[in-house]
Amino acid sequence: MLLIVCPWCGEREHSEFSCGGEGHIARPDPRTATDEEWADYLFMRQNPKGVHHERWFHVHGCRQWFHMARDTVTHEILAVYGIAEKPPALDGSGEGGR
Repeated sequence: MLLIVCPWCGEREHSEFSCGGEGHIARPDPRTATDEEWADYLFMRQNPKGVHHERWFHVHGCRQWFHMARDTVTHEILAVYGIAEKPPALDGSGEGGR
């Protein structure tokens, strides 16, 4: 069982949460974006083997969004942080993620 630490509610079972996909994706301006830029925003996602930054929603709890850095190989949760926060440095080389 995967336990997730909600920033507001504390540790809970993963069944209380819903993954919202890849985190830190910048939405282009729909008035000025090219078709290629818009398609990239809508459909193209990273699928890394290793550290991945994701958005999560606490469905059966506080109903808040937050970010999580998770290793996709081991499912180890490396960091949980607010939706408006930048990703933490996980390897000492600067910010993680995009």
